[in-house]
Amino acid sequence: MSATINPLANPKGVKKLCELCQKPAKLQCTKCLVTFYCNSDHQHADWASIHEKVCPLLVSIHTPAPFGTLESDREHHHKETLKKQKHLVEMAHLESQRWVSKKRFQDVLPAALLFLRWAMRLYGSCAVELVPAYLLLAQANIGLGSLSQAHEYLSKAEWTVMKTPGCSHTVLHQLHRTLGRLHAAMGKYTSALTHFANDVYYASEMFGLGSTVTSGGYFLMADVFLKQNKPDIAHSLYTEVANSWHTHLCKLMDGISQSGTHPEKCFDEAQCVEADQMLGCILEFEEQCVKPRPDQSAMLAHSLAMLWLLCNNYTKALEYGKKAEVLIQGLSEQNRLRESIHNLLQHAGKQLE
Repeated sequence: MSATINPLANPKGVKKLCELCQKPAKLQCTKCLVTFYCNSDHQHADWASIHEKVCPLLVSIHTPAPFGTLESDREHHHKETLKKQKHLVEMAHLESQRWVSKKRFQDVLPAALLFLRWAMRLYGSCAVELVPAYLLLAQANIGLGSLSQAHEYLSKAEWTVMKTPGCSHTVLHQLHRTLGRLHAAMGKYTSALTHFANDVYYASEMFGLGSTVTSGGYFLMADVFLKQNKPDIAHSLYTEVANSWHTHLCKLMDGISQSGTHPEKCFDEAQCVEADQMLGCILEFEEQCVKPRPDQSAMLAHSLAMLWLLCNNYTKALEYGKKAEVLIQGLSEQNRLRESIHNLLQHAGKQLE
């Protein structure tokens, strides 16, 4: 998988640099021949994070047009190469998000760095398209406890946004959400809440006040209020998040029931993991409250069951569906929820037969 670089094989004045740390490289990937590393540890880290998936694509991207071809053929080759480069950027973006959702922050770094470098090649060093890469790198460094490095990436993201007139609300909400995470990690809870409030504002402008995207900001605000020993405020925000997700998931399930079709996967892996972590955290909080609310816990368990059903994990859907069924017993005015839980259990059970 790797070979030692012969310095004499490089063009004069060209130095090969490590894919991860930009130090002088000593090893070369023997598959694509265009990726270099300073040591085997960095090569193994890159392979596990992203390189295994993109290695063949890198070969294709670096393959020049055949010598002596017509100008129209060269133009076609250039357009196809641009498409492949955009696909590479998207792959690195999605893989970075997947590692973030799993909290495998060390694995985020190689994928996010690849995302950043190729986005720079495609869009330029000051383009707003670089901001998502900066934010993923910042999140990874927050998770690893490297707060000064996270601050550096966020400063670059802020500068890029400031230099981009009419920046989209999506980018602004993502920027403030990550800034809020950094300030919360630093113990600056007041400024963290300010950033999360801005996150909620921009997300609601883009997706609506009751959307699951907006509810992510409320969830993070609740976490800060818990750290400030304000559980009542956190509880009200958790309720808002739980209601948003239950409404959204019920609409998806209703659409499937009306069409009578087998549910396709409605969430990618990163979205599913993130939603599971969020709803699971709120369910645990509800169950540990001094005055537990069985109706709220049942609704959360039902949400988790629907989530996993829509992600085609019928074992987990059945597990949470049964939990919701137990929690709903003894509650008189929950007929519709009881019926939904019963239908879900039947559907999940059939899929496992």
